[in-house]
Amino acid sequence: MIVQDLISAGHQVLGLTRSEAGARFLRDTGAEAHRGDIEDLNSIRTGAAASDGVIHCAFNHDFSKFVANCEQDRKVIEALGSVLQGSHRPLVVTSGTAIAAAAGRLSIEDDPPVPSSVIPRGASEEAADEVAFRGVRVSVIRLPQVHNREKQGLVTYAIQMAREKGVSAYVGDGLNRWAAIHRNDVASLYRLALEKGTTRARYNAVAEEGVTVRDIAEAIGRGLKVPAVSLSPEKASEHFGWLGHFASLDMPSSSALTQQRLGWHPTNQPTMIEDLNNGTCY
Repeated sequence: MIVQDLISAGHQVLGLTRSEAGARFLRDTGAEAHRGDIEDLNSIRTGAAASDGVIHCAFNHDFSKFVANCEQDRKVIEALGSVLQGSHRPLVVTSGTAIAAAAGRLSIEDDPPVPSSVIPRGASEEAADEVAFRGVRVSVIRLPQVHNREKQGLVTYAIQMAREKGVSAYVGDGLNRWAAIHRNDVASLYRLALEKGTTRARYNAVAEEGVTVRDIAEAIGRGLKVPAVSLSPEKASEHFGWLGHFASLDMPSSSALTQQRLGWHPTNQPTMIEDLNNGTCY
């Protein structure tokens, strides 16, 4: 969606891809393909050197290697910064709204990120701050649960676990909240951050400030025709595995400052629950 939005707005796009299928998609969309991989830092540097601005939204979502993948993202951002520093060419990197979760209230764009020593994903924003210090015009998009009818961020993994275990679970009363955004609304925000973003600015890609995890679990239960059940915090870790860390988190977030600063507004897209109720993900 980002590629299509950029091209529709008149930009020429050079897209990094590791596969021939990805290259065909880029060419069919009207973009140029640049073969490489986020683990091949030389391909990252050469692509950035050929570009007037860079959007970095790739991330390895193998959560069995989460810490290592977060540190790899740090290296990617540092490599991009080494090419762009001092040029005023913009760099937009990706983080998550959960990195600035604020106890008892909506997190906002001006909330500082949690250190990577506490939440490994903080490495991306630490790297963004470091390259900004070296003279890179870098801004950060913080993503919540990005959804359509096929995929829904962390909820996709909750669906997999519910299918495997025969129940759709939530922790306690399930009233902890996850912010959400439809996939179609994300692309224009990345473009606006590229065009208008200011150095070290954080932007929240949020349409729904907080969807309760119980509502999500019940929607999954309907989709899979399995019961939605409450688990104690003690049993949640065993049930959810690595997802257990997130399952009990309250992660509501606001995009009010993003809308004010960039003139971006979520459009009338389906909500998270509507996409789960009508999903092709079951």
